[in-house]
Order: sequence, then structure tokens, then C-alpha cells
Amino acid sequence: MQIGNLQVDKPLILGPMAGVTDYAFRTICAELGANITVTEMVSSRALVYKDKKSAALLKKNPGSVCGAQIFGNDPAIMAEAAQLALEISGCDFIDINMGCPMPKIANSGDGCGLMRTPELAGEILNAVTKSVNVPVTVKCRLGWDKGSVNVLEFTERMEDNGAAMITVHGRTRSMLYSGVADWDMIAKVKQQRTVPVIANGDVVSAETALRCLNWTGADGLMIGRATFGDPWIFTQVKAATNGESIPDRPPLAQRVDVAVRQFELANEDKGEHIACLEARKHFAWYLRGVAYANYYKEKISAIKSMEDVYRIAEGIRKDLK
Repeated sequence: MQIGNLQVDKPLILGPMAGVTDYAFRTICAELGANITVTEMVSSRALVYKDKKSAALLKKNPGSVCGAQIFGNDPAIMAEAAQLALEISGCDFIDINMGCPMPKIANSGDGCGLMRTPELAGEILNAVTKSVNVPVTVKCRLGWDKGSVNVLEFTERMEDNGAAMITVHGRTRSMLYSGVADWDMIAKVKQQRTVPVIANGDVVSAETALRCLNWTGADGLMIGRATFGDPWIFTQVKAATNGESIPDRPPLAQRVDVAVRQFELANEDKGEHIACLEARKHFAWYLRGVAYANYYKEKISAIKSMEDVYRIAEGIRKDLK
């Protein structure tokens, strides 16, 4: 599949998620089968105003095609931010967030708020595509709410203004992450667009991945919350889409090894304090569904150092099979 000048076979994308898809987690997911990753969303204004914390989110991971995601509602600032994001990250493409449903983003006219101002969204995309020499992609939803589902008209405008790929989350902004993703609407988008269309929403296993692809006819899949503590979903989905037998997740001890490696990468990237604070939620995710894990989840909630990480990991390997 072509994304502008990029060629990617059977796109399997780790969805950008604030506070989750940092450099460390993207690296792990890329190693396990995600052939496209996208950074956490970064404010265009923060980039233009030289905010160092925002710039730090843009570190490109190895092992996959990697995009830098930006958000905002001013065409000129978005164009400048796209240039800065490329300069900082060296990423392969720019992704514009037109799908974030969170009130502080969407109610300010950013993220999914742009679906209520499609003409402005088109101006932003046009400005960004003219400002950079890499593909520019868009992630959106079905619309603002049930009464204003405008994804067909919206994606037509995006294609007309230069989108190289469009990802559609099959929910409206008002649904947030509740209810059931509407794969029928994604299928309609795919039927009407000539650029690649990626399906997002309710892909939680290899089986649902195949069902979604067959249902929507999409060119690829984006997986988000199902990756929490389970980056092996990419290995499983990749096998399924290649017609191979679906491998089991590795034993717990091996999963813990991967978790520890993720935290080591985060430590190198952000320093021990931040890495350990963030390890608390990630490590707990890795233990979801593990019997008798509550004792270690309590220990995880108090992690303060990499020594704590190593000690807890060793205890889990020894006590939990």
C-alpha cells in the first residue's frame, strides 16, 4: 500500500494515545509486528512556542514507519508545527489529529472539534501538506454526535486537500470509547475514497481483526486500547492476516521480560523518575488477567526506582506461573 511516497505492506498501526505510546512502548510494539507507529499527539502551539516537553514526545522509534501526530486549529501554526515536528523527529509522515474526543481538546475546536468545522479542517490540511515534503495523514471519527455524522463528506474534503491516508474510528465524539464501533460507516468511507483507509475501533484480537478487514474492506488496521499490556496482539494479528496459525501469548515470565525492557527504554529516554511513575500503570496492565497478582499490583503502584522494577519482576517470575 502506498502512503504518499511510502510503501507499507498490510498496514498494522499502533494508534497514537496520549500518555501511552511513548518512544519505549512504540519500540516494543514495532518489534512485535506493528509496521506503522505514531507518536503521542503534540500541541502545534506548544511546538511553535518551543515547549521542550512537547518536543521530547516526538522521538522516532526504530523498527517501523513512524509518524508524528500534531493537533491544533490554526492553519498557519499547524503548518509551522509540522515543519518543526519533522525537524525534531525525522519522522516519515505527519498525522493530524481530527479525532480526539476529550472535552479539553474537542471543545476548543481541536481534535474531533474540527469535524464541526470541515472547511477549516480542509484549510489546515492544505496548509500542512504544502509546508512539508512527507505524506500527511488524518485521523478522524464518524462525526460530533449521532445527529451530525458527516464522515463521508468530511473524508472527501480531506482527500481533496491532500490527505495521503485517512484513519476512521467508528465512533462519534459523544460516544468517547463506549458502545460499538460502526464498521458499516467505515466500509462506506472505503468505498468512496481512493486514498488508503484505515479502520479503527473494536479490534481487540486476531479474530476481530480479520472480521473488521473483511467487513470494512479497509486497507489496514489501527489498534489502540487493546494493546495495553499486550503488544503481542500485533504478532497475533499479523499472523492471522498472513493466513498463518495464531500464536499464543508467551508465558508470563517472558511477558515480564518485555515489560522490564520497555521500562529500561523509558528510563534511557526520560530518566528514572518519570519512567518509574509511568511504569506503574504499564506494569499493572501487563498483569491483567493473571491469577493471584493483586499483591504485586500493590507493589507496582508504589514503584519509585528501577531497582523496584527489577525486584518486583523477579518476584512475579518466581511466584506467578
